[in-house]
Amino acid sequence: MELTLEHSYDAGLDHVISQFFSEELILAKNEKVGARNVKVVDVKKDDASGKLVVEREMTASTEVPGVLASFHREWNEIRQEEHWVKKDDGEWHCEFRVKVEGVPAKIKGVMRVQGNGDRCINYININVKSDVPFLGKKIARFLADDTRTKINEEHEAIVSLL
Repeated sequence: MELTLEHSYDAGLDHVISQFFSEELILAKNEKVGARNVKVVDVKKDDASGKLVVEREMTASTEVPGVLASFHREWNEIRQEEHWVKKDDGEWHCEFRVKVEGVPAKIKGVMRVQGNGDRCINYININVKSDVPFLGKKIARFLADDTRTKINEEHEAIVSLL
């Protein structure tokens, strides 16, 4: 299952990227979206690249369908790893993976943040896949819908904190 999202920021590209790597913003954003036990495991950034690894516990944004309940707990451990590369003065690219502990699915994607000194847009493409026989499509659809909701909530939190 694929998702495509666009998030705009009324702040310059350099500022937004620097805030994506701000441990203070990461913790505040996660608090706003209701995550707990947030750990910034790795954060490195220079002028041309960056790496970010965050672990946290989150709940599902909607009720988990009964058929999927055995895979999903009330609080789920999530690990997100991002690898960023600066393409030019107006663009950064990111490849990321999200692992939900105990859930037989893969969430990965790319982000492309483009902008200037005044504003920027984050173009997000996500692929959610589960190879579980008979349930794979339902698992992927639920995770994709949950991911869309969470990413939109995170965007709102970031905008409020910039």
